[in-house]
Amino acid sequence: MSATLVSNNYGKSRVRVVKVSRNGERHDIKEISVDIQLKGKFDRVHTDTVYVMAKKHEFQSIEEFGMILADHFLATNPDVAETRISLFETTWKRISINNDGKSEPHPFSFVHGGNERQVSKVISTRTGHSIESGVNDLTILKTTDSGFENYIHDQYTTLKETHDRIFATSMNVRWKFNSSKHDFNAARKTIRQTLLEKFAQHYSYSVQQSLYLMGEAALEQCKDIEEISISMPNKHCLLFNLEQFGMENKNEIFVPTDEPHGLIEGTLRRK
Repeated sequence: MSATLVSNNYGKSRVRVVKVSRNGERHDIKEISVDIQLKGKFDRVHTDTVYVMAKKHEFQSIEEFGMILADHFLATNPDVAETRISLFETTWKRISINNDGKSEPHPFSFVHGGNERQVSKVISTRTGHSIESGVNDLTILKTTDSGFENYIHDQYTTLKETHDRIFATSMNVRWKFNSSKHDFNAARKTIRQTLLEKFAQHYSYSVQQSLYLMGEAALEQCKDIEEISISMPNKHCLLFNLEQFGMENKNEIFVPTDEPHGLIEGTLRRK
């Protein structure tokens, strides 16, 4: 033979499952999309489906479900050396209803949580799990406490300096856990809330500065993670020229633009 197969993957992508956990009148719902890749020297693989694993096991987080799937594939397929499970969760929030003047969450009715999605990647071998989690499309905006000044200019610079602008972005965030034994939902809640609070509570001299401060705060507040990566596309809102109509624009009327936009990314790791 003129060639030798040294590595190969086998998998399935976009396996979607909705699981309803029925606890009396109160129901919980999870909607998850799973991508699976198995790595090893094998000619044939037989697997139970994602649906069967979702039925047989209870889990509180997509990270737990990823490890359940990985352990299953490793246990039932001796030729599999490594599994890579990518999971994407669509959020559903309970609908609040008015009950005698009090707002209460409905036990089995939900509203879609928007474009934001929880994500996780579980890489597993026979010696353990490596887990990276995060969030996609966490869209945030503040109408002031942001500026961009004293940057490098050349003859082609057209962007005007400002000390008061709209700051909007749709973040993708990833963090790496330092072990596979954590309360993943609690960590996610802490990290997400910390990012939002730091974004809201400081004056932003630049997107780069805000990225650093937000990542630093997440590492300080969540001891379970060793690294965090943040991608922040700058969603520009440009002042509309009202002078042509004899009016002054006091940072009130803006034109949102999609393209082109800045893309600021960075990774912070514990020292």
